[in-house]
Amino acid sequence: MVREARVVRRLAAPASRVWPLLVDARNHAAWIPLTRVDSDGPPAVGTEVVAVSAPGARRGGRGVVDRMRITRFDPPAPGRMGTAVFTKLGPVLLGDATIELVDAGDTCVVRWSERVHLAGPVPAALTAAVLVPVLDSMLRLALTRAGAELAGAELGGAGTR
Repeated sequence: MVREARVVRRLAAPASRVWPLLVDARNHAAWIPLTRVDSDGPPAVGTEVVAVSAPGARRGGRGVVDRMRITRFDPPAPGRMGTAVFTKLGPVLLGDATIELVDAGDTCVVRWSERVHLAGPVPAALTAAVLVPVLDSMLRLALTRAGAELAGAELGGAGTR
């Protein structure tokens, strides 16, 4: 069984503002240190995303490549949770990342999980167990920074991209 990193956080903004911010992976580069993110378009089923992480990655340097494709994209609607699934395609990471969002009026609850393991001969369960603490920290940081970005927009700050 592959282990999972999972963070649940209530953000002080309605789903209509949080969903487009979180599911557009191009925004993640602002929240994840040492990472650049490129996408072949706006988020939708079939959109491909490439994240590269390493010192110097933001300046075009090489690093760990995380190729993903959005395989599910269901925006939240009244009475329905929003779900986006990013399937990891390798060459280094395999598995999936899921962002779920439940509208709660002026706030929303975000559940972001990552079931990820390394490609290669080492058993997936073993590499997933090693990755879970790193991914958990990454998810907590991303949601903290996304929340701060949303709060800054509320206060008239730079706001979302």
